[in-house]
Amino acid sequence: MAEVKEKEGKKAGQAKSGSFMKEILSGTMVTEKIILKNLWYVLLITLLAAIYIGNRFHAEKITRELSKLQREVRDLRSESLSTSADLMNLSRQSEVYSLIKERGLTLEELKTPPYKVIVSKK
Repeated sequence: MAEVKEKEGKKAGQAKSGSFMKEILSGTMVTEKIILKNLWYVLLITLLAAIYIGNRFHAEKITRELSKLQREVRDLRSESLSTSADLMNLSRQSEVYSLIKERGLTLEELKTPPYKVIVSKK
């Protein structure tokens, strides 16, 4: 008797798995049972996926902007160093003297060094 019940239980299990496969292949299980029961969960997962994708695009945009600004800072820093070096070169006494001679200005170079004026406090 126990053997008969086991065989019937196996047949019932096969029938359930057979109907389960039939439902999956026909699409009725997916449309009716799973999605309709869990519609809010599916919508929540879809919303979270959309937020995740949007966040990723926003992060990539910020990364591109950051690299652009770093490149601009590097270029401006090198331009600043170049301008500073040119200014130091032009402000040397010999360069100033040669520029005065080129332009024909009537300025003259001091022959005597400057002196300090000392005022005593009373």
